[in-house]
Amino acid sequence: MNGHPVIGAIVNLNHPDHYIHWGFILISMANFIVIVILVVLFALAISLPFLKGKPVKRKKYQPAAAASGDDESEGWTAHGRRLGLKYLPPDKLLPDGQPSYVASWVYVFGVLTIGALIMAILSGMVLAIEGPTWWHLSDIGHFVNSLHLWSVELFMGFMTVHLWAKFWMAAWRGKRWLTWMTGMLAFLVSIVEAFTGYLSQTNFDSQWIAFEAKDAFNAGGIGALFNAMNFGQALMLHIVLVPIILVLIVGIHVLMVRIRGVVPPIGAEPAHLGENGSDATIAPRTETAEGQEVSTVEVGQ
Repeated sequence: MNGHPVIGAIVNLNHPDHYIHWGFILISMANFIVIVILVVLFALAISLPFLKGKPVKRKKYQPAAAASGDDESEGWTAHGRRLGLKYLPPDKLLPDGQPSYVASWVYVFGVLTIGALIMAILSGMVLAIEGPTWWHLSDIGHFVNSLHLWSVELFMGFMTVHLWAKFWMAAWRGKRWLTWMTGMLAFLVSIVEAFTGYLSQTNFDSQWIAFEAKDAFNAGGIGALFNAMNFGQALMLHIVLVPIILVLIVGIHVLMVRIRGVVPPIGAEPAHLGENGSDATIAPRTETAEGQEVSTVEVGQ
């Protein structure tokens, strides 16, 4: 299977055809394929019309006791519970439906980004356990090493398309600026994670990148804090510190999406806004025929 130039370059990063030479241009096969996929997917996402899903149905739910003020318990756990139920009731935290406008290609890339991140973490754990000798010399090591690279390439590609799409949708509307900022912060941290990953390859690429980065860091005055030529330092940053920060930011980003809801297309009516259209975190309250006050949320089927 590795004998075919294209397949061999995809499966085995040590294959001689892993890089494409066009005159003075040198680009890896993985980067070239992901860039092409990225451009095609973004063009399709912004050009294809929104799918016509089922009309948004509204259903009512009975708020938890804490949301209605019946929970008078003290302590930080009780305050935390009431705060969580106020901003993230079960219907928002684990919804079983979404607005009809979510049935569109442009809303897919956020989930694809998280899926690629999970695959990158799992394959990276295997590489960290087995070590450089295994991923350089064994066939299964070559495959897992390539799988890790491809998941990272797709993670960065999907996230870039996700950011582009949300930028053109003005995703900071409806008090979603914090959701937008956590997404941008996750992108910046991902660049640091990718950089330390390239330094941890233990091949010619990592040596060349380390030597070039060394001069840049020394010129920027941060060479004393981070030595790009120190493999142990780069590896620990790549598999311990930076991944924890990245997963934490992505988790906050997902929670912010749950709190504020997904951004509607420009001109569409938001499905999670309250009656006054000003606060997406507070469900509107209505009074039933029996005189009982309940909250309602708009959830698509």
